[in-house]
Amino acid sequence: MSLPNSRWTRRKVLRSVPALCASCVLPRILSAEPQGKPAAHSTTPPLPALKPFSQFTDVAQSAGLTKTMYYGVPESVTYIVEEMGGGCAFFDYDNDGWMDIFILGGRRLQDIPKGASNRLYKNNRDGTFSDVTEKSGLLDAGWAVGVCVGDYDNDGFEDLFVTYYGQNKLYHNNGNGTFTDVTEKAGLLHDVIHFGAGCTFIDYNRDGHLDLFVSNYVDIDLAHAMKPSLDMPNCSYEGVAVACGPRGLKPPPQFLYRNNGNGTFTDVSKESGIASFRGSYGLTAVAFDADDDGWPDIFVACDTTSSLLLLNNHDGTFREEGLMRGVAISPDGEEMAGMGIGIGDYDLDGRLDIVKTHFQLQATGLYKNLGRGEFEDQAQAAGLAGERTYVSWGTGIVDLDNDGFPDIFWVTGNVYAEIERINPKFPYKGPRVLFRNRGNGTFVRIGDEAGPAINALHVSRGCAFGDFDNDGDLDIVVMNQHEPPSLLRNDAPKGNHWIKVRLEGTKSNRSAIGARVTVRYGGKVQVQAVLSQASYMSSNDPRLHFGLGPETIADIEVLWPTGVVEKFPSQAANRLVTVLEGHGIVPGRPF
Repeated sequence: MSLPNSRWTRRKVLRSVPALCASCVLPRILSAEPQGKPAAHSTTPPLPALKPFSQFTDVAQSAGLTKTMYYGVPESVTYIVEEMGGGCAFFDYDNDGWMDIFILGGRRLQDIPKGASNRLYKNNRDGTFSDVTEKSGLLDAGWAVGVCVGDYDNDGFEDLFVTYYGQNKLYHNNGNGTFTDVTEKAGLLHDVIHFGAGCTFIDYNRDGHLDLFVSNYVDIDLAHAMKPSLDMPNCSYEGVAVACGPRGLKPPPQFLYRNNGNGTFTDVSKESGIASFRGSYGLTAVAFDADDDGWPDIFVACDTTSSLLLLNNHDGTFREEGLMRGVAISPDGEEMAGMGIGIGDYDLDGRLDIVKTHFQLQATGLYKNLGRGEFEDQAQAAGLAGERTYVSWGTGIVDLDNDGFPDIFWVTGNVYAEIERINPKFPYKGPRVLFRNRGNGTFVRIGDEAGPAINALHVSRGCAFGDFDNDGDLDIVVMNQHEPPSLLRNDAPKGNHWIKVRLEGTKSNRSAIGARVTVRYGGKVQVQAVLSQASYMSSNDPRLHFGLGPETIADIEVLWPTGVVEKFPSQAANRLVTVLEGHGIVPGRPF
């Protein structure tokens, strides 16, 4: 934490001191709850009458998403590299107006199974996809972990940055259906092994060019790494020898690369202060304006250590204030195993809130934005804290039934296949967890009533939200380990309306990453931001989706990364609105 640049107030000090003390003296308060049942201590009010919810069906097989995503050997994991799994992305790589899908995969320690690779699926615009991985130039069977999407050279085509255990890679979109690995040309090669994890494109200096932040997980060299052992600290769990770490492994530094505007990047980790924020095991990284000062900040979910909130000082440097802002640890002072991050306005107060998933026996955090970068965990009050059975990963604050109130969704899956055989309360495969927004700041968990795909059991990691069939509701793609991905088609209830907003920057970066959109409808207000990475190491459909409930008219306000505000009142519902910075609403891609 950088005190000279911090604006300490009496309130912040009073909030921070108890948390610091609690982390030292309070016992670990952990309790698993049965699946689907509320916690005995829940303060959630009685459930009011709710309309039917969306129905989700896994259509991956019929849609053509059939390739197995290998990631180690589930029966016997030797190293932590095999556990983490990868993210996924909805993005329109060929600019035809239909979301394509990119899935990250891995390999095995001793060999590369036939067909192992990341996978790019082209949307055929009829509910099916074609595997175009090989001809696109994206065939790669390394240990892929995270993906972020952004047009780093402002040429109108979205590029991919993928983190790996080993060497991260920047794939340039050539605009003709192919990608080129330009990692070396762009100045992003490193000469030592890194365990790349989260990544996000971010225009931190607001010059119109996307810079790049990369979080690293642990320092580990498989040639010299310790193996599972009951005799070694941090190499066993519940009396079973398991892969060592992350505790006991050295925390690595994080990286920040400045875009030079000519297709290359310069490592500015030291001069920006980013390299000094060590001591945490970084996973998912999300760039958004956390303190409403008009400059993009970075939030990093960290495993078994304090999560990081890196606030932008407006001069090319960052300060770390996760603890004093209320997002670093749990309300009782515990360092949590942060996995995934969702950003959205769950309580419709016009501020961006955070959901963060954790390890089993730990409640998912729901951090209400109090304004000016201060947050408070409302998971207990909102009714989320009772679910602690599963290791939780990809997540989102997203309106899945278009009723105008964002819901909360996450996927699950254990990291230790060996544990279930000894202790069934820690299952290897888990369901999808869906909490429906009641419209009063609280949620209720639903399962089968939202369709068979919700309670289906998988070992999942990343998930991404997007409208793959352009029917006006949010679908979900999920990276599953050791099997093909899932594609959850959403059939939203009739009668609820929606509007989508796609932004294209001119003075701002072309992808409009960092822009914020506020939509007002029927007396409600909801804000969303254009993100490069979210969920667990994944990237969502960049077209911001707002459910409107019964409303058919909405007012749209866009805050561009430059600070310029544009307003578009009385927009008709049930359509995609494309806004070109400085030119207003323009004809968009097919929808």
